[in-house]
Amino acid sequence: MNIIIPMAGLGKRLRPHTLTTAKPLLPIAGKPIVHRLVEDLANVCPEKIENIGFIIHPAFGKQVEDELKAVARAVCAEGKIYYQEQAMGISHAVLFAREILKGKIIVAFADTLFRADFKLDTAKDGIIWVQKVKDPSQFGVVKLDSNGTISELIEKPIAFVSDLAIIGIYFFRDGEFLKNEMQYLLDNNMKEKGEYQFTTALENMKRKGAKFVSGQVVEWLDCGNKDNMVLTNQRYLTFIKDQKLIASTAKSINSTIVPPVFLGENVVIENSTIGPFVSISDSTIVKDSTITNSIIQKNCLITKARLENVMFGNFVNFEGQSSDASLGDYSVVR
Repeated sequence: MNIIIPMAGLGKRLRPHTLTTAKPLLPIAGKPIVHRLVEDLANVCPEKIENIGFIIHPAFGKQVEDELKAVARAVCAEGKIYYQEQAMGISHAVLFAREILKGKIIVAFADTLFRADFKLDTAKDGIIWVQKVKDPSQFGVVKLDSNGTISELIEKPIAFVSDLAIIGIYFFRDGEFLKNEMQYLLDNNMKEKGEYQFTTALENMKRKGAKFVSGQVVEWLDCGNKDNMVLTNQRYLTFIKDQKLIASTAKSINSTIVPPVFLGENVVIENSTIGPFVSISDSTIVKDSTITNSIIQKNCLITKARLENVMFGNFVNFEGQSSDASLGDYSVVR
């Protein structure tokens, strides 16, 4: 089994955080988004994962590449890096990993996290994971026939055809079949809405006999903007609340910790109340403060603060009150 993760987007909706950190490496409950995604995929995959192909923008740099390879090693797979400079659609992106587009593959978007209670059925031609949504016009959607097989895939429909939105995780039993259909789009310059659409390649596969079924997840978690990041952090802390979430080197001095809370290495909490649903990464110091439902990254100094629903980057120095702040690295607010 190989996994391909397109993640070359620059994450503009999550600025200022993505000005200094690639979006898939932003933390959810103490681990990068992409690390959480790979763990979730490994949990539902019944076969050994051989390779994980990360399709990134060249501007991400060597440090990001090294971190992604470490994510792959964590599930005993080999991490491979591929570059996409210009966004031209998912079919265009996935083809950069053509060398591992063979056999059984999973394609997963790096800003999609999920909870599932099943094992992947690798005997199927293909599985497209979906979730019901209120406004399907913002998503690719699927229609099902009476047997539960996908009869049609529609990209961002104007008129209502289905409320089953494609969440961005796919399984294919024949990676070469998918590769050939995506390559056909590029060879014939078959664009829709200015891009080489993934759904077009899948429709072509379906017309040639592939049978796709839908896979339902328990919960779909989006990491597209700050508020969704904070909500996803909340949900993950709930899911993993029975795991060890507070590092042995973290210190709580005259403070109250209201679980679930993640505290990284060398975090110091003094005269404060933290939680619930707070993640604080390594070497951050919090004094005389109250923080709920927030993400605070590494090496921050938070003093005399009242914080709720905030996301702070690294090396933030903050004093005061906020219920909706989003501060990038090295910000100072007093």
